[in-house]
Amino acid sequence: MAKTDRKRVLITGAAGFLGSHLCDRFIKEGYHVIGMDNLITGDLKNIEHLFKLGQFEFYHHDVSKYVHVPGELDYILHFASPASPIDYLKIPIQTLKVGSLGTHNLLGLARAKGARMLIASTSEVYGDPEVHPQVEEYWGNVNPVGPRGCYDEAKRFQEAITMAYHMHHGLETRIVRIFNTYGPRMRLNDGRVLPAFMGQALRGEELSIFGDGSQTRSFCYVDDLVEGIYRLLLSDYALPVNIGNPSEVTIREFAEEICKLTGVELKLGYQPLPENDPQKRRPDISKAKALLGWEPQVSRAEGLKRTLEYFRENVHAEEVEHRAF
Repeated sequence: MAKTDRKRVLITGAAGFLGSHLCDRFIKEGYHVIGMDNLITGDLKNIEHLFKLGQFEFYHHDVSKYVHVPGELDYILHFASPASPIDYLKIPIQTLKVGSLGTHNLLGLARAKGARMLIASTSEVYGDPEVHPQVEEYWGNVNPVGPRGCYDEAKRFQEAITMAYHMHHGLETRIVRIFNTYGPRMRLNDGRVLPAFMGQALRGEELSIFGDGSQTRSFCYVDDLVEGIYRLLLSDYALPVNIGNPSEVTIREFAEEICKLTGVELKLGYQPLPENDPQKRRPDISKAKALLGWEPQVSRAEGLKRTLEYFRENVHAEEVEHRAF
């Protein structure tokens, strides 16, 4: 296939955890991939293996500013955004800007290019939910002025402006609501529960439990998520779709699983629960099953095994770096 025959896709947040896996998938599917990232939370190490490929190019750019990409574009996947509390509490204004101004810029680009655009929304639009499991029709229970509001409301606005472009301009749009996802390329200091637990266990530290550990999460392995996103992009459904693994676990049980997997003694350190921290998280994936023929294939036990080796290498590299100083 000549380069000019390839479909072209722009992936924002390309050097991040999810963005880099999407770049891999679209390269594998034969697309010409244009990655874009401002590298505030992304890392070029996640995509350095792609730089040697003729069908990959990279733009170091902040999508909150005007976005220009020469040539034709078939698809845009907007994954640029801080995604963990440790990040968006540090940079709340940039978080709001990438969800609002960034989405607006990319919708304008999609309209100019006649491209279909998929946005990465989140289970956080449901806030601390009063409906369980969460269905797409649930409007959520979000505190707009709380510490998580910068992220939650950025994503809710992102959905609203995307749907406005779809309804008003007839733009082809897709909305994926992503639930907790994990796998290789997550940052060790990401602040989310899985890298935190794995890092603490591998260093022989106490695992930090916020609250009493009875709150629940549902963890989806990254390969399953990418498959769901790929199918949604190519579907003809414009309303939001949950993509996540409905296998729900309490944080305390999850800590036990991580300690068993890493072969360390269970040591827990309890800390106050952060404000507005969701008590329950579990996707209803009936829509994804019916519309996309999608459901997760990788069990949590298998996914954690695959992820452990990556974190083991990262903890080792961290120790070597500390010794060098």
